[in-house]
Formats: sequence, structure tokens, C-alpha cells
Amino acid sequence: LTDRTNVICISDEAHRSQTNLDQKVTVTEKGVTKTFGFAKYLHDSLPNATYVGFTGTPIDATIDVFGDIVDAYTMTESVEDEITVRIVYEGRAAKVLLNNHKLAEIEAYYAQCAEDGSNENQIEESKKAMSQMNAIIGDPKRLQAITEDFVAHYENRIAEGATVRGKAMFVCSSRSIAFELYKNILVLRPEWGEVKIAAEGVVLSEKEQKEIKPMERLKMVMTRGKDDEEDLYKLLGTKEDRKEFDRQFKNEKSNFKIAIVVDMWLTGFDVPFLDTMYIDKPVQRHNLIQTISRVNRKFEGKNKGLVVDYIGIKKQLNLALAQYGKGDTQNIEDIEQSIIVVKDQLDLLNKLFHKFDNTKYFNGTPVEQLKCLNESAEFVQLTQELEKRFMYIVKRLKSAYDICSGSGVFTGQERDVIHFYLAVRAIIYKLTKGVAPDAAQMNNKVRQMLQDAIESEGVEEIFKLGDDGATEVDIFSDDYMAKIDKIKLPNTKIKLLQKLLAKAIDDIKKVNKITGIDFSKRMQFIVDKYNERKENDVLRSEVLEDFTDEIIDLYYALKKEKDSFKDLGIDFEEKAFYDILKTLAIKYDFAYPEDKLIHLAQEVKEVVDDKAKYTDWSKREDIKSELKMDLIILLAENDYPPIDRDEVYKEIFEQAENFKKYR
Repeated sequence: LTDRTNVICISDEAHRSQTNLDQKVTVTEKGVTKTFGFAKYLHDSLPNATYVGFTGTPIDATIDVFGDIVDAYTMTESVEDEITVRIVYEGRAAKVLLNNHKLAEIEAYYAQCAEDGSNENQIEESKKAMSQMNAIIGDPKRLQAITEDFVAHYENRIAEGATVRGKAMFVCSSRSIAFELYKNILVLRPEWGEVKIAAEGVVLSEKEQKEIKPMERLKMVMTRGKDDEEDLYKLLGTKEDRKEFDRQFKNEKSNFKIAIVVDMWLTGFDVPFLDTMYIDKPVQRHNLIQTISRVNRKFEGKNKGLVVDYIGIKKQLNLALAQYGKGDTQNIEDIEQSIIVVKDQLDLLNKLFHKFDNTKYFNGTPVEQLKCLNESAEFVQLTQELEKRFMYIVKRLKSAYDICSGSGVFTGQERDVIHFYLAVRAIIYKLTKGVAPDAAQMNNKVRQMLQDAIESEGVEEIFKLGDDGATEVDIFSDDYMAKIDKIKLPNTKIKLLQKLLAKAIDDIKKVNKITGIDFSKRMQFIVDKYNERKENDVLRSEVLEDFTDEIIDLYYALKKEKDSFKDLGIDFEEKAFYDILKTLAIKYDFAYPEDKLIHLAQEVKEVVDDKAKYTDWSKREDIKSELKMDLIILLAENDYPPIDRDEVYKEIFEQAENFKKYR
């Protein structure tokens, strides 16, 4: 194409077709055929070009063609930049290998693979080694042990809420072994082979009902061959079926949760909510890095990805990281680290609660358990410092426990204590944020107890304010305030009132910016005073009652302000412009007749209404400029302000745009 030297050729995924420069000789009955790969023709076409390659796993051929690595972006850097999550390694090979010396045979296999080349003798030796390896891996007793361990491990993670969407991938070493594993699993859990549109309790929108296809929880994903036995052939499906498997596995609500694979989906297959991978295949070098990277994609609620090793890949993992990640081993944690974190955080939490008697939660009646949960949340809210520390520690506890909950190292008592703290955190989080982030990822028994605890204190209606799709309620009604009055725990009551008032202020601010800001400042003053109260006042009921009364007074003041437009003979939206015009007159010390102020507010709203008919007004400078000009003319015609102040125009324009934004 050209001999020029100022040509740069950039290749993404710089291996395979980008590195096949050598000649390939094929001998058939018809003779000898010599062919070259794409890379050969590319380099011949651009002989003097500079070749730049991008790849996450450069092999030797990549270096040969593109030269030494000039820049590397490690997995740790990716985690620090919050592009991916850290990976945790859990070794379970010892639990399923029937004879310890089998580990040595697997190591010998890896050693032989390291010496593999391209001549026929080496290829034959490699095939022989793999055949021997499959005999070890596919041993029926071993496969049965793996099946039982996998089912228990997976179900434990589901029960403990340790997985964000229940998606898992199981990597097998061969098609035949994968099929045997599949059949073994269905013997233990036949319901995983039942075709369903979604798991029980999952709510689907109308759109999701159209997108999600009924499917089994467990499926094999691989190409089928003409020599496959009939059952396997039907199971694997057509090319179109595999495309549908792909779509459904990538849908977080699909019933398809567990994929058994051999080679497919191990590279270039991204499912952000996939957080667990089980490996029972000898994988090494760049293939191993590509494989484990399936679980490091970022997703809301996913703190880490878990790799469960049934075959002993730890040494190969370290070698691969040394080769491709500049010794980036700190990005791969051993599950022991998570176990240590859980135990450390439990110790810290137990010390925080040493003055609180939580025995009723573990030994009491259902009613006593619920009462203890609510009183625990009240205890944590005694001071802002205690609350922040508790929430931080439990967050760390939850993150680590999600990873190691299936390890089997925690006693039943320890699990109960963990879920006690998670439930308390969920209550406090819901009090302050309106949602309980851990509720969907929580032990089923504790999840129900948490819901009962919320309802038992009479705060369920207030919690619904933060729920999507919740029925709109009048938070200024007497009935609503009566529900709040029933709450007996003072700190909980204050938090709920604060949340309720914040929502009411936000709603008003969307229409009446100046009034909303004023009430926000008044509420913040009360909240700061509550958080900064003296240590001696932390437990004094009269102090807490005073704070409650102050918030309720502000609540009623806001309610009165919300209805004040009626006395002026204007509507609520016109009152927003009246307030800004009145405030500016006071701020800049000029007089303006009240009747003219009311009339001007009505006319300002008319101007804004005229422009509000354009749905894309905020993106169109012509409409915004037109609005500004119309307001300038209107204010000038009404002699407002009587003195020239640019700040006045600016604040009126901001209120007008705020008003339009939330129409």
C-alpha cells in the first residue's frame, strides 16, 4: 500500500490474527498448501509502519511482533480507578480430590504444558497428558464430591444474600465432564432444570416480560457436535439458541443463573453482576487472566468477585499475574483475608455493643426479638459519632462476609450475630436514606424479621416515601402526623421527622426555590444542634423531646407556608414568584406596592408558562434567551426594580428556570 514511515497501525486485542506472520503448511491428498495469516499481509502492505498493539494479556508472539511493552495498566490500578472490583480466591481443591497425590499429578501436567511447543511429538505428548488429566478430573467419585460441594456452596451464598443477582459460571475441562456434572447437579436439584421466566418473588415490568424468555436455572453453554449423544445434542441447542442463552444470562432477572462452560464465554463476555466463578479446568497464562476477569466487572452492590478453585490453580494464578500484571498479586486476595476481616469487624462491633443487652434477639420470643432490633437501632443513634462508626464497620463486615460466607468456617452463632448487625444497619439506613441496601442481600429469616420490626414501630408508611412506585400520600395530613406520634423511640422518631421534613422541603424547593432554601437552613440549624448536643444530654429525654418539638414546629410552619398563597388570592406556583420578588425588594431595600407585586408575580408566571410548552427548553439556548428577554421587558414595563441591579434579574431568572425544570 505504501512505503511511508509516518504510518501508525493500531491493533486492538493484539494477538492471534495480529501476530500470525509465519507460513502455515498444510499437507493433503491433493498436495501441499502454503498460506499466511492476516498479519503477514498487513505487514507486507505497510512495511515501514509503526505497529501499536493493545491487549490485556500479551503472549510471546505479541511481544515478537509489536516489541516490548511501553505502558501497562494493572488490575490494581483498575480497581483504584473504580473500573473493576477486586478478585478473591477460594481454594476448595482439597475438599474434592479423593487422593492428595492427585494434586502432584496436576502440577506435573502444568509443568509439561509449560514445555509444549509446536512440533508433532510435543503436541502428541500434550494430548496424552490432557487425556490423563481428564481421567483424574472426570473421576465419578470426584465429580460427585464436586457436585455436592458446589450445590452447598452456591445455595449458601444465595441464602446468605452474598451474591448480587445469583449468577455463577462453572468452568469444566471437557464437554463430557461438563455433561456429567450437569446431570449430577440435576439429580440433587431437579428443580434447577425446570423452565421458568424468573425466580419466585421476582417482579417483572411489562417490558421485561417481553424480553425475558422462560429458561432453566442451570444450562450448559457450548457448541454441539454431530457425534454428541442425543440428549447432549438437544440440550446444547442451535446457534440461535446460544445467542438467546447469551441474552438471558446477561439479564439480571432471568431465571438462567448458572452457566456450565468449557471454552465459551471465557473471553470477551461481560456480565457485570456475575460475581462467582467455579473453576475445575487446568487453565494457565493469559487464558487464566481472561477467565477470572469475568467476575471483576463493576456493578452496584458488588464489592468483589469470587473465584472458587476446584483444581489447584493458585500457583498458575500467581505466575500469570507475575507475567501480565507486573507482579500485581495484591489485586487477588485469598479468602482467608476476608475471613480475618469479618472476625475483626465482629470484634469491633461486639465492643461497641458491650453496654447493650441484645440477648433477647437471640433467645427471646418473636416479639422480644423485634423489640430488641428496634432498640438496637435506637442505641446506635445515641450520637452521630457512634452511628457513623457503626455504619462504617458493618459495611466492611458485609463486604467481606459476602465473599467468605460459603467457606464453612463460621459457626451458626457467629452467623446469627453477623445478621443481627446487618439488620440493625438496614434499619438505620432506611431511617436516614429511605431504602435498606442490604435487605435484598440478607438471610431470609432476618429479612422477614427486619420487615416485621419496621412495621412493629409504626414507621412503615414513612419508609414508603423512599420506595419507587409508592402510593402518593399527603405528608401534611393529621393522620400522617398521628402515625409519627405513635413512635416511642426518641432518636428514631427524630430521624424519621428529619427525613419527612427534608422530603417536604425538597418538594417545595422544586417550585418555590427561595422558600425551600429558607426552610432548608432552618432545618439544618436544628439538625446540627441535635448532632452536636453535649454528652450529658445524649440520654436526657427532655432534651430529645425539645428537638422533636422543634422539628414538629418547623413541620407545621412549612405546612402553613404551603397554604399561604390562598390569603393572597393567587395559586401556589404564582406564590413562588411573589416570594422571590418580595425577598429581593427587602434584600436590596426598595419599596414596591403589594398589589403591583402580586400582579407582577402572576405575569411572570404567564411568561414562564409560555416557554414551558417546549419540552427541550433547557437544551435550547434560543428559548432560554427568549425567556430572559421577555422577563427583562416585563420587569421594565412594571418598573421593577426601580433601581438597576443585575443581581435582581439574575435571581428572578434562576427562579424561573427552577420553576420550569420541575414542571
